[in-house]
Amino acid sequence: MDVKKAYFIGIGGIGMSALAQYMKDRGTDVSGSDREASPVTELLGSKGVPVIIGQKAENVPQNADLVVYSEAVWEDNPERERAKELGARQISYFEALGEATEGKRAIAVAGTHGKTTTTGMIAKILADAGAKPYAIVGSIVQDFGSNYLKGDSDIFVVEACEYKRDFLSLAPHVLVITNIEWDHTDYYKDLADLQSAFRTLMEKVPADGAIVTDAKHPNIAPILQGFQTRTIDHTVESAYDLRLPGEFNRNNARAAAAAARFLLPDIAEDSIATSLSHFHGTWRRFEYKGKTKKGADVYDDYAHHPTAIRATLAELKKKPHGKIYVAFHPHLYSRTRDLLPEFAAAFADADGVFIAPIYPAREIDDGTISSAMLAERISKNGTPAEALTFDEIQSAFETYPKAGDIIMTMGAGDIYKVADSLVETGT
Repeated sequence: MDVKKAYFIGIGGIGMSALAQYMKDRGTDVSGSDREASPVTELLGSKGVPVIIGQKAENVPQNADLVVYSEAVWEDNPERERAKELGARQISYFEALGEATEGKRAIAVAGTHGKTTTTGMIAKILADAGAKPYAIVGSIVQDFGSNYLKGDSDIFVVEACEYKRDFLSLAPHVLVITNIEWDHTDYYKDLADLQSAFRTLMEKVPADGAIVTDAKHPNIAPILQGFQTRTIDHTVESAYDLRLPGEFNRNNARAAAAAARFLLPDIAEDSIATSLSHFHGTWRRFEYKGKTKKGADVYDDYAHHPTAIRATLAELKKKPHGKIYVAFHPHLYSRTRDLLPEFAAAFADADGVFIAPIYPAREIDDGTISSAMLAERISKNGTPAEALTFDEIQSAFETYPKAGDIIMTMGAGDIYKVADSLVETGT
């Protein structure tokens, strides 16, 4: 990307911030703005990328030749309007990612669950093997201390999001599909619609590339029919010893190993196994935070789909515990409404659930769903649940859980702040 000065609107987004770091490493003068400070904006500051908190027209540099905006930034955003007045070229994050990876040997990791961890695992395997890959990951990888890995080769590992078919901006040499379930219900009308997007992405993989996936997965097998590009079934891989818990992470490791081996056929099996066994995981993926004042253990997880919630809590229950308390931050009205029966059944392994107000993101409340409605349905399924504000959730966690109990905050919004404050108070 031959860009001298770039401005990122919504630079605190996990993908946006990683791309900003990549462009800075490539010699571009990079700056940006976000609505509020976060661990990601703090990371950018430590990397020498200036971040303005608050979005105003005057923030946009007059000499910016590229403005990159996140999916959550609409066309009437004052900074986008100012960029238009200045005649700066504007592209979305995924369009920019497509340009950044053009001509590279790109490994794109897509799927409803597990893509962040799998992306991080692949990047670590390749980096440990000396392949010097670039990587853009959907969370902060503990092993890299960032969501971005600086490389020095034509290998580029990226996380690919299916929302609005955004991943079609990519042209992957290797495509990893972890799994497929109906999600992003505000955009995809049904599972078949979502499958069609994945099929289109599969068709972009070149003849000398490969698709790494679970070939027997009920939602993947149908779209593999009649497909000519090489398909590698990662489920035949042996299980690897991991620091991370859960069969879902063992499947992520299998996919990562298969993808790395395809790209580097001479890589030693011991090298793959060692990399995976030393992989520490990513921010907000089954992350242990510490203890409260009363001695309850606190975990945080990004799970925001019923399947991920159910699998995460099942694994949490294997740990020694008294009671398990969960605070869930629903993400999007549409997802909460359309998957309500599945959400209501996903918390069976908890002893008590607190539902935070729904995080709207890009949506407007039409009155058809609420956190109280979700709490009621969970309670009817046999798990006590209550809709509370963030402050009320924190107060409840400071009151009820005792030593030996477990607290888990879950969701794609900022519920992690409750976990952080509990541990800070506890220490």
